[in-house]
Amino acid sequence: MDQSSRYADLSLREEDLIAGGKHILVAYKMKPKAGYGYLASAAHFAAESSTGTNVEVSTTDDFTKGVDALVYHIDEATEDMRIAYPMELFDRNILDGRMMIVSFLTLAIGNNQGMGDIAHAKMIDIFFPPRAIQLFDGPARDISDLWRILGRPIKDGGYIAGTIIKPKLGLRPEPFAEAAYQFWLGGDFIKNDEPQGNQVFSPLKKTIPLVADAMKRAMDKTGQPKLFSANITADDHYEMCARADYILGIFGPDADKVAFLVDGFVGGPGMITTARRQYPGQYLHYHRAGHGMITSPSALRGYTAFVLAKISRLQGASGIHVGTMGYGKMEGENDDRNIAYMIERDECQGPVYYQKWYGMKPTTPIISGGMNALRLPGFFENLGHGNVINTAGGGAYGHIDSPAAGAISLRQAYECWKAKADPIEWAKEHKEFAGAFASFPQDADQLYPGWRDKVGVHR
Repeated sequence: MDQSSRYADLSLREEDLIAGGKHILVAYKMKPKAGYGYLASAAHFAAESSTGTNVEVSTTDDFTKGVDALVYHIDEATEDMRIAYPMELFDRNILDGRMMIVSFLTLAIGNNQGMGDIAHAKMIDIFFPPRAIQLFDGPARDISDLWRILGRPIKDGGYIAGTIIKPKLGLRPEPFAEAAYQFWLGGDFIKNDEPQGNQVFSPLKKTIPLVADAMKRAMDKTGQPKLFSANITADDHYEMCARADYILGIFGPDADKVAFLVDGFVGGPGMITTARRQYPGQYLHYHRAGHGMITSPSALRGYTAFVLAKISRLQGASGIHVGTMGYGKMEGENDDRNIAYMIERDECQGPVYYQKWYGMKPTTPIISGGMNALRLPGFFENLGHGNVINTAGGGAYGHIDSPAAGAISLRQAYECWKAKADPIEWAKEHKEFAGAFASFPQDADQLYPGWRDKVGVHR
């Protein structure tokens, strides 16, 4: 059934829709299956995303037609399809009238992904009008709160050197806490890796007291505050809260130094919102494990990593992993920096839409996945700043001298970039950074040819 007469209006102008402020706009890359017309398939997609059915029904009235999603732009050659969704379509909380991401995703990325006439459709950008921004929680805490705890300026407080307890699984409570202590002697921030929680070989109620003690000892030893991101991911709201409450109780007066890590992609928006609303005093660390199944450029359905990051800010994530922009081990490109810009700035141009955030707190880019001190100067140069959290697992625990030396080498890499210094010359005066060359010789050979003779490291 061709529904283009109802669910498409190509006379609508994008600038008018944006100025009107009554629609959420979504841009997709869409291709129909062979034998189907582009506009007809686009209209079918919009119908399935809003008020449509496959047959005419007697219950449709004029009001229903007034909240139809409308295709307002198509370009078959570039597979560009854009749809305007009336704000009224989306479910609202009965408790406080706020919007919810689950409702948006249910329509905009729901049943339309499995339609028989669609070869593929992937969401590449979204525009949220001012009223929608007002109706989402946004972050309760941001990186400035961490800078304050660390005794830094709350504007441009700079790089936070972090790590991930490695190996990601297999450590028992005592070596887990010792690994944390050794890193904290040189670094700022430690996170659980995403599967770490309450394994039988490392029960949370035995591990967390030892980690809290390790933090206290490291702070006493260094005279510097430390931060820990504890994984509270669980299938059940009550289990999440039980873990969170227990962790806060154990850390006691140092509870402000605890972030909560949540596997927001596999756990879903409800898990993020639960953590955001129940614990607004804690930094909310969004781990996106599993996202590549739909966000990878090789995946032609779902949505992009850019979209995932953008909606994480609406939900209230204080920080989200954004990849390494081609400088680490994970899939990514240099221009992925736009993901970071969109979530950390108050306004930014996306792939399609220019988005203003109207004062909503920023979401911190968290950089993780194969990073070490040698890769960081190029990463910072590409991004243009160092106001990020970097969780380098192997980059810290793989340092030839110690995890603390690994942590120090990360910070020295940031200082090298800030000083616009040559990394080879910088290494001659900074032993931990020099140690990174010996620790990661393959990276050193690739990034700094001839480094052995220039740095004078022959280990």
